[in-house]
Amino acid sequence: MTAKRQAQGSRVKYLPIFLNLDGAQVLIVGGGEVALHKLAVLQRTGAEITVVAAQPLAQIAARAAHGGLRLVVREFVPEDLQDMRLVIVATSRPAVNRWIAGHCEARRIPVNVVDDREASRFIVPAIIDRDPVMIAVCTGGAAPVLARRLRERLEALMPQRLGELALWLGTLRGAARRLRGTATRRRYFEALLDGPAARRFVDGDRRGAFAAAARLLARAAHAPPAPGEVVLVGAGPGDPELLTLKALRALQDADVILYDRLVAEGVLELARRDALRLCVGKTAGRASMSQQAINAALVEHARRGRRVVRLKGGDPCVFGRGGEEMQALAAAGIAYSVVPGITAALGAAAYAGIPLTHRDHAHSVSFVTAHADHDGKEPDWRALAMPGQTAVFYMGLSRIEHIATQLLAHGAPPDRPASLILQGTTASQRVIVGSLRDIHGRSARAAAVSPALLIVGDVAALHAELGWFHNDAAAPLSASA
Repeated sequence: MTAKRQAQGSRVKYLPIFLNLDGAQVLIVGGGEVALHKLAVLQRTGAEITVVAAQPLAQIAARAAHGGLRLVVREFVPEDLQDMRLVIVATSRPAVNRWIAGHCEARRIPVNVVDDREASRFIVPAIIDRDPVMIAVCTGGAAPVLARRLRERLEALMPQRLGELALWLGTLRGAARRLRGTATRRRYFEALLDGPAARRFVDGDRRGAFAAAARLLARAAHAPPAPGEVVLVGAGPGDPELLTLKALRALQDADVILYDRLVAEGVLELARRDALRLCVGKTAGRASMSQQAINAALVEHARRGRRVVRLKGGDPCVFGRGGEEMQALAAAGIAYSVVPGITAALGAAAYAGIPLTHRDHAHSVSFVTAHADHDGKEPDWRALAMPGQTAVFYMGLSRIEHIATQLLAHGAPPDRPASLILQGTTASQRVIVGSLRDIHGRSARAAAVSPALLIVGDVAALHAELGWFHNDAAAPLSASA
């Protein structure tokens, strides 16, 4: 991911980290039920714990008596922070808690004040514990009950032997060093997890698991380097939840991702974190990577044995030039596959409450690129202007006046409904509705920006009746706007 795109990403207030506290000095201030709960978690880390409390619970005193911690029975004093690496404050007095937190901040000691996220430097998440596998769930302190509910659901999905599986996989790393290259070793472990070896281990069949792992290792050791491949993946129209399961799997497996400019940030966040990400999108009126250069990059990365995802907004083969990329890959002898996506016309129209066909209004639908092809040939305007048609124009915002003029000149009535959908399926979606007579003026007054999709036909008027996806920050613009 480029530095610019990182800067444009959503802000994260809390960095999720796992802290090694073995042998570290940790202080808990407070001796009630909350302190006891925090103590129970911290004692498993190997930290050297001190509890300072004027009236500690008997259970805390009992733990101290068994040598598991140091208990100081008195009120907190600032000198208690000496040499501490971490502090948890859990007294019943909010003012005292903040006073202690202030001393921690002055000494740059990370502090958590229970039930006071504003005074805390870190938050203790809800934890799913399958040691050494740990899954932490955090809501930034905004909704602890939600975090607990999520933990409960994840607990039900996580096998009890998950931690043992992780340890077993760790024992196989030594044998896997005989495999050449990081990519080959990663694919070996992926095959372990996705195949019978891991299933047998989790089911308790250790002998069968070791046998399956040995067979897999032998095949991987003698197999030639895995050839590269390219998957053309449709990212959908914007909403990350419209991504298909197969597309998600491809993103998780990719070594390299070449993505378009309009691919939603939320979709990219679902990709493997260490994958190389290259923005190759085109922007009207700006210098951009040519299609020939994109084709060459796909071939080059695949020839290096990498798993490449070409991530396109909508569907790769609906005005996405996926066909040209497949031709280039086929000519180069590169293996490829296609994962279709929900194209912009289907996704944006559905979210705008506009059925593209309707037996009372439209018996056919045409998907049209608003740009003339390389030899200047225009769409069949007469056919698009016929009654009973729905015409969906991709990339039509800059030519919206030309589109309306041509449809009117070829027989479409001025009052034929037209809707312009901006940022379809996202939280910023807006719908500008009007007719061929005024849709250009309405879009100009609304300062419409891409991505935008223009729908012309009687069904476009159904947005007023059927529109269901609304956002207060980007309310639809009605025909009377």
